[in-house]
Amino acid sequence: MSFNLLIVDDSSSMRSVVKKIVGLSGVAVNRLLEAENGRRALEVMGGNWVDAVILDINMPEMNGLELLQKMSEDALMKSIPVVMMSTEASEAHMKTAFELGAKGFIRKPFLPEEVRKMLHGVLGLDEKGDYGERERDSGGVDF
Repeated sequence: MSFNLLIVDDSSSMRSVVKKIVGLSGVAVNRLLEAENGRRALEVMGGNWVDAVILDINMPEMNGLELLQKMSEDALMKSIPVVMMSTEASEAHMKTAFELGAKGFIRKPFLPEEVRKMLHGVLGLDEKGDYGERERDSGGVDF
């Protein structure tokens, strides 16, 4: 199983670094989507299936916390797991992010192993990247 991830950061070089780290992490990715701010991220999520978001806090136009607020007001978007990333890890920002629905927080710079562990956690995967044992109904259907 592979996932569509959205990376939201105002720095194109940081988005490239995150894409590279996600690639090295071993997380099964179908598509890596990008947005330079929260406003653009809303547009991307409106037109694409997104399984998880890696989101910076400080950005122009609409920052990460404002995007989380908007996502929490949308029936579909509020179910998308969000991992915050930032060099600024103040307790206040972290508390606000989790109150708005963030599922994880990683501090820049980070390693591929940290990204894999965080994404597997928010996507509900085990350490191998599988869903593990799932119950099946008597007809063999697993959904």
